Amino acid sequence: MLPGDLQPAQFQSYPPEARQLAVRYIALLQQLPPVFVPLLLKEIIIYDWKFPAERQDLDRQLAYLESLPAAERQRLLEGFAVLKLSPGLQNHDWVNQPARFGEDLSAHLWATHQIDAFRTASLDFIQKVDAARPKEPLPKARLGIAVIGQGVGENHYPLFRKMRKQGVYFSQVKPEDGVRVLLDAVAARAAAHPIPFAHWYIDGGAPEPVQHGIAAVSYGALGPVRATLLDKMQHAIETGIGGPEALRTMMAQMRPEELGMSGAPADAVLNRFQISVLTEGSGTQIFSTIFVQWTAREAWRRAQPLTLFTRYAPRQRQRPMNELIADRGDQRQVSDTEGSLIDADMGAYYTWLNQQRLPGAEQSSFLVWFEGHSEALAISPSLPHGTESASPIDLKGLVSQIS
Repeated sequence: MLPGDLQPAQFQSYPPEARQLAVRYIALLQQLPPVFVPLLLKEIIIYDWKFPAERQDLDRQLAYLESLPAAERQRLLEGFAVLKLSPGLQNHDWVNQPARFGEDLSAHLWATHQIDAFRTASLDFIQKVDAARPKEPLPKARLGIAVIGQGVGENHYPLFRKMRKQGVYFSQVKPEDGVRVLLDAVAARAAAHPIPFAHWYIDGGAPEPVQHGIAAVSYGALGPVRATLLDKMQHAIETGIGGPEALRTMMAQMRPEELGMSGAPADAVLNRFQISVLTEGSGTQIFSTIFVQWTAREAWRRAQPLTLFTRYAPRQRQRPMNELIADRGDQRQVSDTEGSLIDADMGAYYTWLNQQRLPGAEQSSFLVWFEGHSEALAISPSLPHGTESASPIDLKGLVSQIS
């Protein structure tokens, strides 16, 4: 089927808001290249579970394409139109399975050496959309906070090495009640700017209580969900479903209710996000440090929040992957606090890098603190780069300097 053959009835299986959006733009979809339409539908079909920032991005793309004269739109998408599809892709049910089409398309483009042309066309399209419809300015500069090293006593590992050139290293931070102080700072920002999914708290262990208006995700709270998912993974491995690719496809199709998640309709967006973290991230089901790092990455990328607080907890020691998946009890799970500190230090660095990729990065700030200790690093436009401070300061005062 070609895009010109699309009819409103073909979107009946889509969730309500996604169906409405697809029908609203069906005249536009009918005029787009065969490669491009399934990629748009891949985003449209999950519209009901997207964060506000993601919805705005998709809305901007569709509105921009619709606003263009036909000839100009054709020139913009010419890079997609010249890509050659295999008979299998041409006959694919890309309306109802656009994500699967995307996976098969990627393999086809690599196999036929068209992947570079596809990337060029994609970058050109995004750049044109961003230039034509710039995003609104942020109501508040972004703030990222990473708390690392929970449970670590004496430490000889040099922390924050990859970020020291970017900010100020503080060696005399007063650690008293530090986690609560930082969470209160997040709460204050959430109260001042009560925007859905604009303020996040991600914990690698059992979560601390937080006020309404903060999106909270934790490795500990997802324990039953992770156990159910690992059971399904183990069963798939034992029964031989067809290798890693088949396992990945199976996990990508998981729904929250299949893993025991429930809640009000208002929880659907966050539930879907948590499932995506556990099914798309490698090791997020098993290692708490990876869970925190991946969740932070996806929260920055997808929700584009104003505030993101991450707290790392000790992960279990590494063992062979099959053994980790198969083990359901706690008898053999031994914590590795020192290794977790190194993981978290690197995770904090990656979280800062991902923050830098967002709009307004030049005004954003970032704080990483060694939990229970006196070491911290702060990066902010208001602070010098590559310096150190031995002056006593508490975390509340430190946050006030950068936010």
